[in-house]
Amino acid sequence: MKNKKLYILAILAIAFASCNKELDEVNINPNAPEIPSPDYLLTGAIKNTSDTYWGTTNNLNSSLLFVQHWAKVQYTEEDRFIYSNSSFTALWATGYAQSIAGLNKVIELGDAQANPNYKGVALVLRSWVFLLLTDAYGDIPYTQAGKIKQFVTPVYDKQRDVYFNILNDLKSAQSVLNATSGAPKISGDILYGGNITHWKEFANSLRLRIALRIADKEPAKSKAVIDEINAEGGSYINSNVFNAKLVYQASPQQNPVAASFETRNDYRISKTIVDKLIGLNDPRLPVYASKTENAPQGYVGIPNGSTNSEASAIGLANSSKPGAYFLNPLAPAVIISYAEVLFDRAEAAARGFTSENAADLYKQAIIASFNQYGITGSPVDAYLNQAAVQYDAGNYKKSIGEQKWIALFGQGLEAWAEQRRLDYPQLTASVNTVLNGKIPVRFIYPGTEQSLNGQNYKNAVSNQGPDLLTTKLWFDAF
Repeated sequence: MKNKKLYILAILAIAFASCNKELDEVNINPNAPEIPSPDYLLTGAIKNTSDTYWGTTNNLNSSLLFVQHWAKVQYTEEDRFIYSNSSFTALWATGYAQSIAGLNKVIELGDAQANPNYKGVALVLRSWVFLLLTDAYGDIPYTQAGKIKQFVTPVYDKQRDVYFNILNDLKSAQSVLNATSGAPKISGDILYGGNITHWKEFANSLRLRIALRIADKEPAKSKAVIDEINAEGGSYINSNVFNAKLVYQASPQQNPVAASFETRNDYRISKTIVDKLIGLNDPRLPVYASKTENAPQGYVGIPNGSTNSEASAIGLANSSKPGAYFLNPLAPAVIISYAEVLFDRAEAAARGFTSENAADLYKQAIIASFNQYGITGSPVDAYLNQAAVQYDAGNYKKSIGEQKWIALFGQGLEAWAEQRRLDYPQLTASVNTVLNGKIPVRFIYPGTEQSLNGQNYKNAVSNQGPDLLTTKLWFDAF
């Protein structure tokens, strides 16, 4: 009887295993590869991150308002800094769940396939994503990020450590990227079409950006990074032709700004930047802003922090939308430009980190910004000859900060980071805002972090300070 029972159990076990195997086979999607392809993952990471970086939540509805490039003409609550802990989830969710997770897989596949260029490109992109996250939130998961099987609740690394680790990653990327003719090729690269030389320049340009981001707190490290780049014989982005940017396509793959204006009409150009451009006779004004629909047609910005009734009193047809360049579905999402690199090199020289000529690089940076929008010739010369535009070696932060703020128009997250760091231009909050005269200096963490990663969230807040829009981040020294 006992042997009979064991025989029956064995038969049932075999049948159960067979059934499981059949179910496993049934549940395999024949149209989906079991091993993901690095080219598709790479394309997806670039597109998803660029959309988030250039899109509504992190750009139009927050950082562009903070830095007073744009303003709201309807539903002005965000322009008065009325947010909740669900307001800033997009950058966090996309950055971690899609971009970093996907790029970690590309790095893994690059190693498995003995293709160092996939690994190097993914390291550069992942560094950019981490930079966006830490610039916005401060302390963030880095060491344990994107490793879901190992760390369901990742710890937060201190912002200083995140910057240092990103710099290490970019140095590693620079060393593995192979631009020689016989090197393995990559596909799925919708930024540079697989040109590894330009990825190496992009990597160095990001290293320079981060070196200056930490310059007020860690000047020795900043100089060391720049010295490393020079010792390696590396070059930076050296032409507008090679700007790191995603060029969009027609709908439904259009620029997120254009997509927003297809269905909504919430945003206008800020009075702050319109007044600045008019005061400097800046020929970028018609690029950045559209004329009003109503006569007399002109460039009219909305004051940041207007109440709904104040904005309504100015009116939709009597205020300026962004310029046609930015409303074009094919307008690029610029990640880092030649103009920015020149401004950064000017600042590095002004700080004594290099022996380059700061005033000359500053002038070149302004010219590059004009050229980025097809503006050349006498208008550029006239602009540069103005006393208000001349480089002031005694206050390089003001000269570079104000001109860089203009040049970074539309790049909300980067313009906001640089304005916080350089403290120029000096912006004023409206009396209608809710932060006692202050402008936000960080994003607050998503509410899901409190519920799903509570202890690590509490540790980060204990280290960094209250989870408020007004808590200054480590890099923001002054």
